[in-house]
Amino acid sequence: MRLRTALLATTLLAAAPAAAMAQPVDGLYVSLGGGYNLEQSTKAHFSPTSFADGTPGGSGSTFRFNYGFTGEASLGYGLGNGLRVELEGLYIQDHTNHRHFTPVPGTTTGHDERYGPMVNVLYDLDLAQFGLPLPVTPYVGIGAGYLWTHLSPFNTDYNNGFNNRIGGTEGAAAYQGIAGVAFNIVQVPGLALTAEYRFIGTLPQNTGSAFQSTAYTNSGIHKGNADFNNSYNHEVMLGLRYAFQTAPPPPPPAPVVQAPAPAPARTYLVFFDWDKSNLTGRAREIIAQAAQASTRVQTTRIEVNGYTDNSAAHPGPRGEKYNMGLSIRRANSVKAELIRDGVPDSAIDTQGFGETHPLVPTGPDTREPQNRRVEIILH
Repeated sequence: MRLRTALLATTLLAAAPAAAMAQPVDGLYVSLGGGYNLEQSTKAHFSPTSFADGTPGGSGSTFRFNYGFTGEASLGYGLGNGLRVELEGLYIQDHTNHRHFTPVPGTTTGHDERYGPMVNVLYDLDLAQFGLPLPVTPYVGIGAGYLWTHLSPFNTDYNNGFNNRIGGTEGAAAYQGIAGVAFNIVQVPGLALTAEYRFIGTLPQNTGSAFQSTAYTNSGIHKGNADFNNSYNHEVMLGLRYAFQTAPPPPPPAPVVQAPAPAPARTYLVFFDWDKSNLTGRAREIIAQAAQASTRVQTTRIEVNGYTDNSAAHPGPRGEKYNMGLSIRRANSVKAELIRDGVPDSAIDTQGFGETHPLVPTGPDTREPQNRRVEIILH
C-alpha cells in the first residue's frame, strides 16, 4: 500500500510541471459533455381528474424516476484571469418507473425530456497560488436559462384495466450550480478533459393547459390538465474543452551564467641605474617577456609608469622636477623597446611619477635601487 502511495505521489509530481505550463483560458473556447442524470421525485396536480376511476378533480400524484442521461454543448470566452462566460445548450432525459398516491395500483412508464439554453459564469481556481502545483484546475460556476419539458408520455396502466396518459410540452425558467475539475492535456495545447457535478432546477410549470391528462375508463374518456412542481436534477458529466487562443507555454528560464571575473592585471618591473634611463640587458629581457605575454592573453591596454628614488643629481625643488623628467624618460625607453618587440604604439600609455609612490619607503635623499623602476602593467 505504501508503494502505491509513493508511486501516485511521484506521478503527480512528475505531472506538476505540465500543469504549471497551462495558462488561464483567454479567448474563445468550445466544450462538449455528457453523462448520467438523476431526477428527484416530482409531484403533479390534476384538474379535473387524473384517475381512471373518476376520482374528483384536485387530485395529485408523485412520479419517481430510475435513470437518465444528459448532454451539453457550450461556446464560451475566457477573460484570462480565471473568469469564463459561456452560452450552453442543455439536454436531459429521464425515465419514470413509479407513480404514488393513486386509488388503484398500476404500472407507470414513459420519460420526460428537458432542453434549452443556459448562460453560465464560471471561475477557474489556480492551485499554484496556494502552493499546490497539481495537474488539475478546479472550477465552480452558476447558470440561468430556460428549459422546455416534454412528456413522452407518462402512461399508467391500472390493475383494474383502466389507463391514464399525460403528455405535452411546456417551458419554465431554470438555474444550475456547477463544480468541476479540468485536466490539461499538454500534448495538445488548449485541450482539457473535464469532470463535473451539476445541480439543475426548473421552476413550477403551472400553466393549467400545457400537459394534458387523459383517463380511459369504462365510463368513457376523462380529460384534464396537469401542473408540475419544481424539478430537481443531479448530474455527473465528463467532457472535452478546447480553447482556440491558448498561449504557448513560457520557455524555461535561461540558466544563469555568471560573467567571468576579469583577469588580474599582470605587472613587470624594469630597474635602472642611478640617474640613468638607458636599458640594461636584463631590462630588455623583462620587456621582451611583457611583449610576448601581451600577445598570449587578451590585453586591452598597457600602462608604462616610470619612477625614481628621492635622491637627485640636483638638490631641492629643482631635483624633484629633474626626477619627474627622468621618470618620463625611463617610461619612454621602455615603450620604445616594447614597440621594437612588436607591441603597437596605440596600445601603450606612458606616464612619469617622479619620486612619488616609492616601492620601498626611505628617508630623504636616499638612493634606493628598487625605487628606480618602470612598471609595465598589462590590462
